[in-house]
Amino acid sequence: MDSPHGAAVKAEDFGLKGPRGWVFRNIAIDAAPGSITAVEGPSGSGRTCLLLALTGRMKPTAGHAEVGGHRLPKKMAAVRRVAALGPVSGVNDLDQALTVAEQLREGALLQRRYEGPIRALLRPRGESRASAAARIEEALAVAGLDLATLPKGPRTSVRDLERLESVRLSVAIALLGDPRLLALDDLDLKLSDAERAEAWSLLRAIAARGTTVFAVCSEAPQDIPVVRTGTPAKTPDAKPETDAKPETDAKPESDTKPETSTKPDAKPDTKTETNTKGTDDALAEARRA
Repeated sequence: MDSPHGAAVKAEDFGLKGPRGWVFRNIAIDAAPGSITAVEGPSGSGRTCLLLALTGRMKPTAGHAEVGGHRLPKKMAAVRRVAALGPVSGVNDLDQALTVAEQLREGALLQRRYEGPIRALLRPRGESRASAAARIEEALAVAGLDLATLPKGPRTSVRDLERLESVRLSVAIALLGDPRLLALDDLDLKLSDAERAEAWSLLRAIAARGTTVFAVCSEAPQDIPVVRTGTPAKTPDAKPETDAKPETDAKPESDTKPETSTKPDAKPDTKTETNTKGTDDALAEARRA
């Protein structure tokens, strides 16, 4: 069953194969609307790419998934309309040159484009500003970010935020569009134990409102269901395939080009190296899309 607020997420044999092999594979998911699912796995095992695939920003190449009744990979655009990204490094980083207020206003302006150009033009300017202000205020309340507690209030520079404050700001921006699915990367990165507890409390509060949540983390609380990524070692003579074409609507964040071998049957030194390079290649392709 789906819900008007949260999106049911299901996946079977879900996978993505890139130029250097499998980025992630054999993923099975059955998440109810308004639930929280943690994504765990070693570095380079495709955790971030799985989030991007589930939110319609990267095209999978194996199996299928369904988000809010929209089947992937066929309905990627429809999934993007109901799914939002919280913090995902290298994909939707906060602009360190902006103030918190400027970052929120930019997020609200970007969200307006999803309303459709005709609807946006017909709305009076004063009404649009009032609507954006109300949405920002509500999103900040849900994300637990009180601007009055920041060193310079709304004029505080994004670069001066603590790590947990940055997470809350990213979440608030993601919530501006009232998504049915929220996905976050590296939730507990550089957080103390107390801050990790606060971060999970935040996600529980969001899920309690009906939004389905997926979060990459190093270690999830015991009561949170976990999906694990990690590809099996390739056979020594396996050749890389180049049929994967990840896609994303995120802004390009890097000019980095993936490395390619001049030998079609080049062998990876280790399983970890293969996985990491495969993930890096897929993310680099996504950033250029």
